[in-house]
Amino acid sequence: MARKKNRRNDEMRPVVITPGYMKYAEGSCLIEAGDTRVICTATVDFKVPQFLKDKGQGWLTAEYSMLPRSAQNRIPRDSERGKINGRAQEIQRLIGRTLRSVLDFSDFPDITLLIDCDVISADGGTRTASINGAYVAAYLAFLNLLKQGKIENMPFKDSVAAVSIGMVNGEILLDLDYSEDAIAELDYNFVLTASGKIVEIQGCAEKNPISFETLEKIYWIVKGAISKIGELQSKAVNRAI
Repeated sequence: MARKKNRRNDEMRPVVITPGYMKYAEGSCLIEAGDTRVICTATVDFKVPQFLKDKGQGWLTAEYSMLPRSAQNRIPRDSERGKINGRAQEIQRLIGRTLRSVLDFSDFPDITLLIDCDVISADGGTRTASINGAYVAAYLAFLNLLKQGKIENMPFKDSVAAVSIGMVNGEILLDLDYSEDAIAELDYNFVLTASGKIVEIQGCAEKNPISFETLEKIYWIVKGAISKIGELQSKAVNRAI
């Protein structure tokens, strides 16, 4: 099938990461993946949840939200609904799990990093863009703590990134935009470390089950994309130093 802007099936949308996007945050960036744009910030709090008190460890938690007009139709705020959006809750848990999987909590004792991912424009892949930007924001916050002498080591053991992949009309497509995601027969989100280890796979075959051979093919396409995202994350961090 012909994709927008003549993208190849295994080609990501253009990704741009602007570090230091928010003036007051200890770490921040704007990440753009095509028409999807997310502001990611990291806030340092010098305390930890009760269950970690006096254990010599730090913690990281995340929140995710979409601005009311980030999508084609207005998204009601949680205050209007009177409850937390279930999808947003699921995504913020994913972001938190992802970053915690590559952190050594003993390197930032008694410190909590609060990650906020706010979608300002949604065109598919908001959760994967949030993960990719959240890593940059968190890394920059830890760099600031290092410079201030608040911690002695960089807590990240590895970098982490995410990308979506799916199948439309029998063709495997990398980094789905909304128009593709809406009709996909297969829709996965892969979260991998820079070393190629799998952190999480989300998704399902919505029409026809796929073979392990197809899944393996998908993994290698994803692995190449994650490597490219990792390079962009590194360049963003280096620009901020």
